[in-house]
Amino acid sequence: MLRQYELVERVRSYDPDADEDLLNRAYVFSVQKHGSQKRASGDPYFSHPIEVAGLMTDLKLDQQTIVTALLHDTVEDTLTTVDEISKLFGEDIARLVDGVTKLSKIEAQTDDERAAENLRKFLLAMSDDIRVLLVKLADRLHNMRTLHFIKSEAKRKRIAHETMDIYAPLAERIGMYEYMREMQLLAFRHMEPEAYETITGRLKAIKEGDEGKVEKIAGSIQKALSSGGLAAEVSGREKHPYSIWKKMAERHVSFEQLTDIMAFRVITDNSAECYRALGILHEKWKMVPGRFKDYISTPKRNGYRSIHTTIMHGDNMRVEIQIRSERMHRDNEYGLAAHWAYKQGGGPDGQAGWIRDLIEILDHAEDAEELLENTKLAMYQDRIFAFTPKGTLLQMPKGSTTVDFAYAVHTDLGNQAVGAKVNGRHVPLRTQLTNGDVVEILKSGGQEPQPGWLSFVITGKARAAIRRFVRYKERDELIEIGTKLYDEIIERLPGKVGKKALKAALKRLKLKDDDELMLAIGTRDIGDREVMEALMPGSANENDDDREWPEQDRAISIKGLTPGVAFTLAECCHPVPGDRIVGLRRSGENVEVHAIDCMQLADGVDADWVDLSWGQGSDGAAARLAVVLHDKPGTLAEMAGIFGFHNANILRLRMTNRDSPFHTFEVDLEVHNVHHLMRILSALRASDAVAQAERL
Repeated sequence: MLRQYELVERVRSYDPDADEDLLNRAYVFSVQKHGSQKRASGDPYFSHPIEVAGLMTDLKLDQQTIVTALLHDTVEDTLTTVDEISKLFGEDIARLVDGVTKLSKIEAQTDDERAAENLRKFLLAMSDDIRVLLVKLADRLHNMRTLHFIKSEAKRKRIAHETMDIYAPLAERIGMYEYMREMQLLAFRHMEPEAYETITGRLKAIKEGDEGKVEKIAGSIQKALSSGGLAAEVSGREKHPYSIWKKMAERHVSFEQLTDIMAFRVITDNSAECYRALGILHEKWKMVPGRFKDYISTPKRNGYRSIHTTIMHGDNMRVEIQIRSERMHRDNEYGLAAHWAYKQGGGPDGQAGWIRDLIEILDHAEDAEELLENTKLAMYQDRIFAFTPKGTLLQMPKGSTTVDFAYAVHTDLGNQAVGAKVNGRHVPLRTQLTNGDVVEILKSGGQEPQPGWLSFVITGKARAAIRRFVRYKERDELIEIGTKLYDEIIERLPGKVGKKALKAALKRLKLKDDDELMLAIGTRDIGDREVMEALMPGSANENDDDREWPEQDRAISIKGLTPGVAFTLAECCHPVPGDRIVGLRRSGENVEVHAIDCMQLADGVDADWVDLSWGQGSDGAAARLAVVLHDKPGTLAEMAGIFGFHNANILRLRMTNRDSPFHTFEVDLEVHNVHHLMRILSALRASDAVAQAERL
């Protein structure tokens, strides 16, 4: 543990103007407040904030950050208040301490909720001052170093998972690879102890039995560079145990099958010499195709800069080499902290684009699980580079589609996307992008996000925006259904209902406004009799079981509603316009639309039945057919030709049975209405290629 004078000397070594009195007061305050508190290791509790402050001095951070590190646990773990810190150490430090203070445990939270709430707090604080995140990462790193002292295995694993899912990705996203690697290693040790022991044991055996192979390869690289007239520092190492385990899992290979366990680093004086070193190495040894990445000309989103290449060395051994300058190396290991963005008399400069994206996700996430899912998507994935038509470079997660790209440019552009051009060619919106693509998004003011987009977008920002719109759309359409049901309910009352009665009903039902009432009716959160009684007390006496209630005598049109939002067309009977239909309304669920003769309606006895009809001009639905074809060449093409002739689009085609001389196919077909479907069935039955055609 650092002594008081040692901590002050460390800060003064890189900041001679630091306030020595402030640092001393903070050190003493932390020791006094934590008093006799002990950690799981048995050490005095105050050793933890002092060690965190020491980590901050390694990064050469300003005195406010050092003091924040010393005080960061006082508000949560002692009787100290934020106001007290503000009076003693100033508002700036009090604000930072408040931002870093851990969220108190909330009873009955799931692990995901606890992790998400922690993340929510950090992101909000981080958007105001990035130093909050730096202290928090150092806090977590020191806690991980002492995690083995905690007796409960379940608690150790929970903390390790939280570190792997949230803190390590956050460290990576601000370029603090040194912190990221150590956190991953320590978390891996507790999450997968057997795998950790096996891999570290194998690495130790390789190191002991390689007879200096790493040093020999590093020496040959150094010699090649020197022969080319370039002075550079070369070092080699075995790869990180967690990254080895991850590669084994991703590639489904054993430890012995991995060919790139060793990695080498070449550090030069400047970026020009990096490219010179690359030329020398590629001239001396063959490079492995597809394993070259230039992060100097196109840095990662977190500012990481380096050249990665893999060469075939000696006896066809793959050797991975990273080439970077001294400045790049320092920035890459400690990221944002290395090129510190705080200026004398100025404020924080440092809300990077990815942080803004996370804040936007934070604002619109509906629950903890959604927040955690979307932020993991935003932080974890490998990147590709794509360009706007004007040449602006955007970094996207690998597997991103044109819709993800549109949302990365601007949320409004994503919402209004109707098509896309990639490298000048029209492509579907679900098209995945590759490195170097030039993407132009086609938009329309009348377009809205589609629920189906959620099946292929992968970025957290896109998923959050689409889900937000779907929630609003669902609410509007459920309110529309509720309004129509409400109109039918008041017609069954013995008298007219005025605005005064509606206002009184809202009060009785404890609802805020008309929309909340219609939403509650549409989702069946409240029943018809409850609404009638609230509007006209005594009109729906629950004890009067023999009372005859008028039947609903008019249908509700479903024209214009969005399938999958306010209602769903039942998969069991696939109703199409023209069929007689009925709706099942269960509590908390969308209305499910069935054909009147659907066999599944017998299971709906616990649901509210709603009489429905197709709206005027309703057009387009999916019907499912079972078609038995003769096993002859050309019969499948003839069936497809019939569909094409009748302007019916095939949504899905699946062979369900192959029983020579017949093949049975299940076809999902987009048709206008039931009459359109009947014409297609008649044409199929008239064809010599078709043995049987039925609607399922």
